[in-house]
Amino acid sequence: MSTVTVTTWSLEQTSPDDLRPAAAPPGDLRIVRAEIPSPEFSRFLYTAVGGDIRWTDRLGLTYEQWRAALDRPGVETWVAYENGTPAGYVELDPQDEGVVEIMYFGLIPAFRGRRIGGHLLSYGVARAWDLAERWPGRPQTKRVWLHTCSKDGPHAMDNYLRRGFRLFETKTAEEADVANPGPWPGARA
Repeated sequence: MSTVTVTTWSLEQTSPDDLRPAAAPPGDLRIVRAEIPSPEFSRFLYTAVGGDIRWTDRLGLTYEQWRAALDRPGVETWVAYENGTPAGYVELDPQDEGVVEIMYFGLIPAFRGRRIGGHLLSYGVARAWDLAERWPGRPQTKRVWLHTCSKDGPHAMDNYLRRGFRLFETKTAEEADVANPGPWPGARA
């Protein structure tokens, strides 16, 4: 099996004041929290957003594993809709000691390049910072972090830096060169 060299960058914010929000794009764009954990909907978002950039880590999960990942206190999925159509999402993963990871973030390919990503990321980061307000007993957020890699879209890193994230770690590794799964096998070849 062939391999590909993948660089992964980890970035963080350590204060809500670090966030530099992007302006909302014109038009009918709404961001709504998916309040009922739904493995079916989350898998749709995951494959629709990540299928062309080789997101594969969750593809082998069972329904119950998806449910377990989504049904933990503090996990939130925020979905951007343009004119009623899902355009992208951000999934927040609460961790110990007031840390929140932006576990997944991205746009469905048809919605990229329309200034939605900066606004959705800004909104998602703001929700990471105020997560404790929606989850009684959760400590105040002290750090928001994420990782991106060389397989992600060409504008991902720039978006994170523009929103006020700072690089804290870089790793390079060889990974199996997997086929581009698309939202379903053979899509977007």
